[in-house]
Amino acid sequence: MPNVLIVGDTNRTPELRHEVPLGIPDPFFYAELDGRKVVVISAMEAMRLEGLGIDLDVKTGEEYGADELRRSGLDVYAYANELAVRVVRGLGVERATVPRNFPLGIADVLHASGVELVVDQKLFDDRRRRKSAPEVAGIRRAQKAAEAGMTAARDVLRRAERSNGGLSVDGEPLTCELVKERVQAAFLASRAVADEMIVSHGPQTAIGHDMGSGPIAPDDVVLLDLFPMDPESACFADMTRTFVVGDVPREIRDWHALCREALALAVAEVRPGVNGGDIHRLVSRFFAERGFPTLLTKPDGEVLRDGFYHGLGHGVGLEVHESPSIGMVGEELLPGDVITIEPGLYRHGFAGVRVEDLLLVTDDGCEVLTDFPYDLEV
Repeated sequence: MPNVLIVGDTNRTPELRHEVPLGIPDPFFYAELDGRKVVVISAMEAMRLEGLGIDLDVKTGEEYGADELRRSGLDVYAYANELAVRVVRGLGVERATVPRNFPLGIADVLHASGVELVVDQKLFDDRRRRKSAPEVAGIRRAQKAAEAGMTAARDVLRRAERSNGGLSVDGEPLTCELVKERVQAAFLASRAVADEMIVSHGPQTAIGHDMGSGPIAPDDVVLLDLFPMDPESACFADMTRTFVVGDVPREIRDWHALCREALALAVAEVRPGVNGGDIHRLVSRFFAERGFPTLLTKPDGEVLRDGFYHGLGHGVGLEVHESPSIGMVGEELLPGDVITIEPGLYRHGFAGVRVEDLLLVTDDGCEVLTDFPYDLEV
């Protein structure tokens, strides 16, 4: 195995959070050297790391001359650069493999000091794909929170009443913002958090990642894509359901039935050794045979706004979107992968339908982690 070097914090650097399972907001150094795992971190955080009880050699900047540099009169930028060189040189690192998001500023000063850095993102992605037991447990908790949020949203939509040409619930206008508030409350009650979520309606639902805003009208299509995080593990879940508040347009009902059929078709293919690209193409052919544009069948260079215009799924873990890819450029599935399958159909300016489940790839197939009905009508 090559020497490894990661610099970052565990809140924004998933490669680091995988190795150091603790929320640490300030950047620090992590290295793997001849089978030894070394962390160089501030004294403020060192005791927390030591308390984890895992195989980490915890050191502080004082061992590499931090006190001398603080008294030297260097400004904060020069101080950080010089400390980086002293730490890496002090660890004996002459060549190391780094993730592609390695800080460019630190890479420059290390290069200037003669340290060779080699970017190999696949190495870091591969080690994160086989989820550890604590990560799987965190994903399961996050998924339960997602289902609680979806239940809260469905219940609000179900209780909506027609009022003055619109919809209201509990005496308030029914809006995407109100639904998000109820979903967020359900997340918090489930000890999960979310920076954002998709609660879109009407023509917004045809735009895949439109976060949604404004009043929900009678007979509107409402699409919810929820991806809360479990704070203990920093792992995410991801699920999508589509509802209609009122009368369901025939076209939407047909699309929803096709998406559910495509979901079942894809889930039946999920097992180790299958390439995610092959599953994507299977679903694309399914939709294309029924007259919908897809990434597989469109002319080169055409940008799709209708039909099935996105990948079929993706890995989920310390990021909402991570390896493996379940798209036109896919990756072979491995036991321990957690992935989504999310077929959708859309028409720009009209509406969109998407359903999404979360799956754990097992030794001989998969386990569907999502436990929520697909009912279109609330």
